[in-house]
Amino acid sequence: MPRMVEKIFEGRIVSLHREEHELPDGRRAVFEMVRHPGGAAILPLLEDGRVLLIRQFRPAAGGMVWEIPAGRLEPDEGPLECVAREIQEEVGYRAGTIEKIGEMLTAVGFCDEVVHLYLGTDLEPVERALEPDEYIEVVAMPLAEALTRIMDGEITDGKTQLALLLARSQGRV
Repeated sequence: MPRMVEKIFEGRIVSLHREEHELPDGRRAVFEMVRHPGGAAILPLLEDGRVLLIRQFRPAAGGMVWEIPAGRLEPDEGPLECVAREIQEEVGYRAGTIEKIGEMLTAVGFCDEVVHLYLGTDLEPVERALEPDEYIEVVAMPLAEALTRIMDGEITDGKTQLALLLARSQGRV
């Protein structure tokens, strides 16, 4: 059980703590830990087999980043509700079928964030509802093109890479 040494920062999205943990050999050590409520992401698959990706402005990454729609889990919101909300807000679709394809830890060295990954099919167009701080371009492309963009270093976002590769390896696309 960790012992909180100090809460360094409490923000809207993350908090930063110094915590003391017991190592497997019994020694104790202090770690800086980013605490995050977790997130969920969805790979939208159109009826014609193309995937919907977004190019989103991400200041932390220095500009536009290729991604799948994703969001932070709100209080009392599960991952399924989160992706249902995000696919509508960010790409303007409602998914008739949402299937879990995996999950990932984003930065195990200092952060506890878990991102739940889903595939969305049976898509129906709806109105987009971007957040005030979002700039998003929606792009449909064949899965093969998206996979090539991973190999060429254009798609560098981990959740997007993993979702595309999981969906392909599981035979879902």
